Amino acid sequence: MDYLVFIQLLGNFGFPIAVTMFLLVKFDKKLDKLEEAVYSLPQSSHKLKEKKKS
Repeated sequence: MDYLVFIQLLGNFGFPIAVTMFLLVKFDKKLDKLEEAVYSLPQSSHKLKEKKKS
C-alpha cells in the first residue's frame, strides 16, 4: 500500500475511531452503574414493602 494512502486513511478514520473508543469507555462506566442499580431494585422494593406493612 502506498504510504500516502495509508496516511490519508489514518487521517480520515483515525478521529472517528478515537471518538468512538472514548465514548465506549465513558458509556461503559455508566452502564456498570446502571447494571448495579437494576440489580439492587428487588432489594429496594422489598424494603419499601416492609416499611408499608409497618
